[in-house]
Amino acid sequence: MMPQAWQSLAPDERRMIAVGGALAALMLGWAFVWHPLAVRREQLRQDVEIRRAGLAYVQAATANAEAMRATGLRARGERRGRSLLALADETAREAGLGEALERVEPTGERSVRVTMDDADFDVLARWIEGLSRQYGVDVVDLSAERAGGIGRVDARVTLQDAP
Repeated sequence: MMPQAWQSLAPDERRMIAVGGALAALMLGWAFVWHPLAVRREQLRQDVEIRRAGLAYVQAATANAEAMRATGLRARGERRGRSLLALADETAREAGLGEALERVEPTGERSVRVTMDDADFDVLARWIEGLSRQYGVDVVDLSAERAGGIGRVDARVTLQDAP
């Protein structure tokens, strides 16, 4: 039946249907094959750019951390022979935590526990950061409870020489 219908059409009509069919096939090929592939390729390109940016950030942060660690390790030698116990006591007093300082006691071969009552939390945080940056001392444990006033804490800090 189909060949008879095709043969019954005028040559111009057959040409128009053939061209229309070819165009329809091209548009369907574009819609179902080419366009989805192009969209996916663009998504993958953007994903690669995001991952490259993330990798660059991690590499820069790693280099920064290594530099800070190296600075801390070098600073450990700049203690002028002071033990961690003496260093903690002296630097806490220099930081303005002398009145809050209750005890500095050894807890191991390379660690000490510092107990403070009614300390200014911001000053305490700066002191801890300074010990880490300047002397390569790590905080192993930090426990702080709210004390009398705003920004005041009772704290116990365990410090350890960085390996």
